[in-house]
Amino acid sequence: MYKNLSITFFLLILISCSNNNENTTELKYPESKKIDLTESLHGYEISDSYRWLEDFTSEESIDWIERQNSFTKQFIKKNKYKKGLENYLNKIWESESISIPYKVKEKTFYYFNDGSFQQSKLMVKDCDSCDARVLIDPNQFSDDGTISLGGTSISNDASHIAYSISDGGSDWRTWKIMNIETGEVLKDELNWAKFSGASWENDDSGFYYRKYDEPDGELLKELNESPKLMFHKIGTNQSEDKLIYENPQNPRWGFGITVIKDSDMKLLSISEGTDDRNKVYLKINENSDFIPIIDELIGTYSFIDSKDNLLWFYTTESAPNGKIVNLEIKNGSYVWNEVIQESENAIRSVNIINNSFVINYLEDTFSQISIFDLNGEFVSTLSLPKKGTVSGFGGDIDDKESYFSITNYITPREIYQIDLTDNSFKLFWNEELDGYNSKEYVSSLQFYPSKDGTNIPIHISHKKDLVIDENTPLLIYGYGGFNISILPNFSKSQTAWKNQNGVFAVANLRGGSEYGDTWHEAGMLLNKQNVFDDFAYAAKFLHSKKIGSPETTAIDGRSNGGLLVAATMLQNPDLFKVAIPQVGVLDMLRFNKFTIGWAWESDYGSSEKKEEFENLLAYSPLHNIKSDVCYPTTLITTASRDDRVVPSHSFKFAAKLQEYQSCDNPILIRVEDRAGHGAGTPKDKRINQISEIYGYALDVINN
Repeated sequence: MYKNLSITFFLLILISCSNNNENTTELKYPESKKIDLTESLHGYEISDSYRWLEDFTSEESIDWIERQNSFTKQFIKKNKYKKGLENYLNKIWESESISIPYKVKEKTFYYFNDGSFQQSKLMVKDCDSCDARVLIDPNQFSDDGTISLGGTSISNDASHIAYSISDGGSDWRTWKIMNIETGEVLKDELNWAKFSGASWENDDSGFYYRKYDEPDGELLKELNESPKLMFHKIGTNQSEDKLIYENPQNPRWGFGITVIKDSDMKLLSISEGTDDRNKVYLKINENSDFIPIIDELIGTYSFIDSKDNLLWFYTTESAPNGKIVNLEIKNGSYVWNEVIQESENAIRSVNIINNSFVINYLEDTFSQISIFDLNGEFVSTLSLPKKGTVSGFGGDIDDKESYFSITNYITPREIYQIDLTDNSFKLFWNEELDGYNSKEYVSSLQFYPSKDGTNIPIHISHKKDLVIDENTPLLIYGYGGFNISILPNFSKSQTAWKNQNGVFAVANLRGGSEYGDTWHEAGMLLNKQNVFDDFAYAAKFLHSKKIGSPETTAIDGRSNGGLLVAATMLQNPDLFKVAIPQVGVLDMLRFNKFTIGWAWESDYGSSEKKEEFENLLAYSPLHNIKSDVCYPTTLITTASRDDRVVPSHSFKFAAKLQEYQSCDNPILIRVEDRAGHGAGTPKDKRINQISEIYGYALDVINN
């Protein structure tokens, strides 16, 4: 299957000391030490007075975090909306949820949560009529739920499962192996894996995975380069693992392996950074070498499935919206053939099941499911039960049944079981939330012109009977980067905002993949400013329709979306009341100095190149704070163990914004302990985060 590639506070007394530079506001922020540090880059003098905060695990930084958290608590703990949000979230969270089931041999696997678990449990049914049993319960990993289950991979014969564990939200993973029949966890333990799955060998003797060398310094901070593709044989020590591939001459290449079922063939995919374009190498058998079949970065090539001498791929080469091709292997020769040509709609995912292609197209952000035979002839379009985002259709090429889910901004997830011989489907499970009725809410898709006239989709949802005017609380969410689509999806946190008589809007900004590679390219590298303009113009559009106003608007985004919020707020300080940049990339001149940050140069550019440096400098949040501007109330969030976007981005930004703020709008930072970039965060932490962040935003807007 192809799919586009996708983080406790300490109670202390109020700190009353100010920054080193005099601040015109009456607020007395916790002291942030300044160090005179200036460097010359491409002829520009760049000041970085808070660089000491990059050592974010030092005693000095930890003291700063504790004082900042204590200061922030005065504002976010006492807001009058927090308790109501918390009670509502606890109520709707106490509901059963499952993931889309998938089968391996006769066994069916899925995740289950009755609403009370901190982490969902992995379940298994040993046969169709068997009762489900718990296979892996990550709630047993730790008392507070902060050690979570990461990736899983079932062996071809369904006898073993490889699974990874994350400690406190870190991207570092430890892989373990369990006997599925007995539940025995084997002694095998694989450390220093990151951004890796587990690909089982056909004979189930072991699996392939990607690892890095153990960091010399701080494991949450040091650069991650020169990965190694390894093979682990069950029952052996990690020190005995076999090196399959590395490329020390190109330390920033990433790679993964695909084992072609029922054959001796293997595919090696090589990419650079987060660029979706990749090279593909093929190994015919154990005695042959990997040979290049795609040796240039000319497009995405994602393997879908195979049969006999045909290998099918999704590709964007000469097709920004994607198409399907196959590689025919015949008498030692390799011939590429186009199977399904590019459509006017972008492809989100492709599966081969029941000897047919099931293609998930995006039509103005909504899923459209089309079915083709293996020759590429159109068969039918699936009649969906409602408009929304569809996922699923997993299975083997000969399977005749599968599952898919559908959701949108007002409908919780529904899972359907489908018979692909006649495309009939029936409801298998739907999420029922206590106290929530989807008929009481509405959502609409509208379009607005951005600064350059480009039409941008925006989804607007709220209570059906809500009277909307300039005084209505409005929360706008966005992302806009890395070829990632933000599609209609039910969210408990969004619903909590709407339940407080607010409007929630999601803008589908350029930089994503809603309209294929062209949409992505229009919001990356030297075009990145388009994304910030798109976001600002979303607010202007909504305000022009009397949906909120600058006095009632909050903006929210995570990671690349945290950059979006910070940059847009700095460029348009009078357009918003509250800004919530979460786990954001905020120092655009040094993001590539930590962990995997260098990989983002494919979307942002590199400060090593003058033209790209000047572009980065033009919007880098840390470097565009002005001393004579009144910025909106800002609540910056990060986590102490975020080794994706290291927390020093947020630390430095908060310190400087507090120093430069020219009015009484508070600049706050909330640092979560025992959490990372977001994945694996336990239920209680998530509910507390949402109720504090959204509660404070509502308090500011309504006071």
